Amino acid sequence: MLALKSKSGASPGLVEGRLAPCPSSPNCVSSEAGAPESHKTAPLPLEAWDKIPDAIERQGGRIVDVREGYVAAEFSSPLMGFVDDVEFRKAETQVHIRSASRVGYGDMGANRKRVEKLRAALKE
Repeated sequence: MLALKSKSGASPGLVEGRLAPCPSSPNCVSSEAGAPESHKTAPLPLEAWDKIPDAIERQGGRIVDVREGYVAAEFSSPLMGFVDDVEFRKAETQVHIRSASRVGYGDMGANRKRVEKLRAALKE
């Protein structure tokens, strides 16, 4: 039931020009200022911006929205098909990233691991 619910949602998009804050549940990471320490991840270097679409596709994601300074993608878990959103916002000197599950509470670290895999892929 939750997997079906996650497929009908959408990424939160930008909120007042920034990536949406993480919910209190532990299934989200963000590099935006003000993210609680438990949800914090480092931003990406600005040079990574043009490589993001290719890295998403190589990691099995699907780009669902591209706007000036913003990219949104979806990743589905292989077993149950739960959908997670990964979003990128181009800032002046860095690229902010947010990865979050659409439904549920915990994610066994899946979103943090995804961000680190993307970070490694963007260095290639």
